[in-house]
Amino acid sequence: MADHRDAEECVSDTWLRAWNSMPPQRPAVLSAFLGKITRSLCLNRFRHDHAQKRGGGQLPLVLEELDQALPGGTETEEELDRRQLEQTINGFLAALPEKKRAIFVCRYWYADSIDSIAARFGMSRGGVTMCLSRLRTDLRECLEKGGYAL
Repeated sequence: MADHRDAEECVSDTWLRAWNSMPPQRPAVLSAFLGKITRSLCLNRFRHDHAQKRGGGQLPLVLEELDQALPGGTETEEELDRRQLEQTINGFLAALPEKKRAIFVCRYWYADSIDSIAARFGMSRGGVTMCLSRLRTDLRECLEKGGYAL
């Protein structure tokens, strides 16, 4: 029952955060704007609830995998650097074939398990793992070419 209440609270918090940030910031795509807020709130909730439990679910594993490919940072980074990084990653994703991009997004945006991705795309578990490993390596190289120290 706690998960259902957490979900309801995240939805309420999403509406509140959207309401508070809309006047100065008008989103181009409302669904993406709300999705980003919801995802951020859910990740914060997850981190809070699992602060003492590393490795119990998929999210810590997913974030750990991405740590190897993404530059570290703090919340005090300038907005320009964040936007440049975002553009670099979006460019990387746009250049990928559709299937690889979908696999990457399933794993690193939706935090899907390796097994569920394998089933969805008709691949073996090892095939998905290898594909993700290569994608992380390619992302790392793309970021390094873009001037990001990893």
